[in-house]
Amino acid sequence: MNAIALGPLLISLPRLFALGATLLLLLASRYILPLPAREQTRWFNGLVLVWLLGARLVYVALNAQSFALDPLEALKVWQPGYHPLGGFMAGLLWCAWYLRHRLKAMAQAVILFALASAVWLVAVMVALPGDDFPVAALPEVTLEDLDGNEVYLPDLADGDERLLVNLWATWCPPCRREMPLLEEADARDGVRVVIVNQGEDLLPTVRYLDDESLAFRFALRDPSQTLMARFNAPGLPTTLLFDSDGRTQAVHVGELTRAELDRWLEDN
Repeated sequence: MNAIALGPLLISLPRLFALGATLLLLLASRYILPLPAREQTRWFNGLVLVWLLGARLVYVALNAQSFALDPLEALKVWQPGYHPLGGFMAGLLWCAWYLRHRLKAMAQAVILFALASAVWLVAVMVALPGDDFPVAALPEVTLEDLDGNEVYLPDLADGDERLLVNLWATWCPPCRREMPLLEEADARDGVRVVIVNQGEDLLPTVRYLDDESLAFRFALRDPSQTLMARFNAPGLPTTLLFDSDGRTQAVHVGELTRAELDRWLEDN
């Protein structure tokens, strides 16, 4: 999984590792960089801001088609969507420009920045193996739709459409934010979206979908949160992509963005 839960909060592991690498860089620079305290603070704060800006701009540029549908999505900086290499290159340029009159400090800053980036990369590669899926295929679970009809989950893999299974709840803000995007995906050719409410009664589930005018072909209930246990989901929302034969293709914990969804559906 790509996140851990702290109470009701989901924290992305890459972001958590990035915070750790940033703190490591801050600590190391305090003892190693030959700069006055004020200049060192300006360099470090600028480095963080430039990294975030560069990583975001490169990600948006590489996913321009997805962001073109709603350009304001690029301003939602709390969502996933940062390109590490773009941030790294922007950081190198910042170090070169800001420390251009201090060549020794520039060399040391670049080395420290590169080492912190390498620590982050190694942590991500070790903690997030690419094909470590919690389930290999759709689990043999029977749930109910909103009309009380039983639905055997493997039957939804019909051999023609890929299956997007989303675990959600009405009390979860990220779940609510991504619902319109999932509804759009459900209207795409070759894609079938299954939203599975976790642990809530029928009334609040139906009321929320009606109030928001959301219509899905497959809206199921899982009052015992069986799928959260089967998928080893640390929190909500959790989304899994299965191929047309019901085999697991991808897993995402946390809010799903349009760019991420487009990449899933293009690559798989």
